[in-house]
Amino acid sequence: MHTTIERELDLALVLSPARSVPVPALLRYRTDDPFAVHATFHLGSEAPVHWAFARELLVEGVFRPAGQGDVRVWPGKAEGRSVIWLSLCSPDGDALLYAPAAPVSAWLERTLRLVPPGTEGERLDLADGLGGLLAPPGGPPAAE
Repeated sequence: MHTTIERELDLALVLSPARSVPVPALLRYRTDDPFAVHATFHLGSEAPVHWAFARELLVEGVFRPAGQGDVRVWPGKAEGRSVIWLSLCSPDGDALLYAPAAPVSAWLERTLRLVPPGTEGERLDLADGLGGLLAPPGGPPAAE
């Protein structure tokens, strides 16, 4: 059985140094994908925007700057309160967002209690995964 931990919250999308807009988001952690954090952003468009990145990146980013390339996370201040900054880069564009630190940290702590760091690999069902990859197309799974 797999467990999912979700947290809805409002992030702020930075449009300029003086202006940001709220962005409803959903953070999701699934024990069947124990290394990843899934984020869904509702930007008022037809379809939400989905991102997935390493949970370890978010854990580190709560305390110090973390990440390179497409996803970067770091702690900071905005509007006089503690926040977690999130920079996302893709071929479709870049986004700078921030979230209140307390609810992100509390949600992250719940994921760490459920699957402690270093035990993620124990949650992966490698036998089933390999069986599916090695099965002939349209045929039964490969014999063990």
